[in-house]
Amino acid sequence: MRMRRRGEGRGVACPRLSPGGGVAMATAPRSAAMEVTGSRFCGSTERGRMEGWGSYTLPTGTEYLGELRDGAFHGRGALLFPGGGTFRAVWHRGVPAEGKFTFADGLEYAAERWDYCDGYDRRFYTEICSGLRPAGISQLTNLDPPRKIPEGCYDCGDGFYNPNTRTVTDYELRFLRNADDEEHEWITRTCRKAEDGAPGQKPGP
Repeated sequence: MRMRRRGEGRGVACPRLSPGGGVAMATAPRSAAMEVTGSRFCGSTERGRMEGWGSYTLPTGTEYLGELRDGAFHGRGALLFPGGGTFRAVWHRGVPAEGKFTFADGLEYAAERWDYCDGYDRRFYTEICSGLRPAGISQLTNLDPPRKIPEGCYDCGDGFYNPNTRTVTDYELRFLRNADDEEHEWITRTCRKAEDGAPGQKPGP
């Protein structure tokens, strides 16, 4: 695999996770900014491979901030997703050994005893935190007011889906992926469509 490197041997300002969980800027020694198959890297290298601390951004916009060893995620680091979610983990040679996912609204995912949006409690997380709306005023999504969906498209959770082109874009309308038949069927059956309200509901008068 061929890569272009620039700036090796001098400091480059790179984002870094602060102890409180925020993102700060720091200068990495012996840094290099690399572009590999559309991805971007900013951080330390050793023998041409990512080493130490760095920021690695995928073409989809997902960014890894954390420790690296021999060209792979290794140690403590976090994946920051374009939608605002964060997966913090301890990595071993590119594989998360343990970790925790936090949604953009602060809800933490639990693999066991997941009590959110189950068969007994259908409230959105913002409703749990802030209370229910008055009777007769429905909250259609966790985000209130909900996002405006482009005409003919669906909100599939991580972006908008166009059933005519079978493509999913993020909320900034940047391409994410092509949907296969299974995802197409699931989205058109369960997700909210532009101006239609919630799936299975009739729009209000």
